Amino acid sequence: MIVKNYLDSAPEASASHGGKGLVSNVRVLDRADFSTALRFVIYTELEPGTSIGYHQHGDDEGVYVILRGRGTLTVNGQTRPVKAGDTILNKPGWSHGLENDSDGKMEILVFEVGR
Repeated sequence: MIVKNYLDSAPEASASHGGKGLVSNVRVLDRADFSTALRFVIYTELEPGTSIGYHQHGDDEGVYVILRGRGTLTVNGQTRPVKAGDTILNKPGWSHGLENDSDGKMEILVFEVGR
C-alpha cells in the first residue's frame, strides 16, 4: 500500500513554465511509484497573480483538477474562466497555461501520463 499526504509535505516554490511569480508544489507521487504510464501527481498552490506559463505538451497528457479557487485557463489559444470542481484535459501536442487572476488562493492537482 502506498499512501502519501500532500498536506504533510513541505512545498517547494518555483516558477512554472515561465509563468508569473512562484507557485508552490508538492510532488505527491512520482514515476517510481507507478507500474503504468503515469508520470506524476503534483499538488500545486497558486497565490493571486501567479500562473503556470503557457507551454506545449509533447507526447504526454496532463490533467488539472481545480480543488479550490478560480482563474483563467488558456488551451490552444482559447481562454475561459475556471473554478473549483473543473477538470481540464491537456492532450498530447496541446498548449496550455493557467493563471490565478482572482483575489484568493487556487489549489490544483496535476496528473501526467506518458505514452
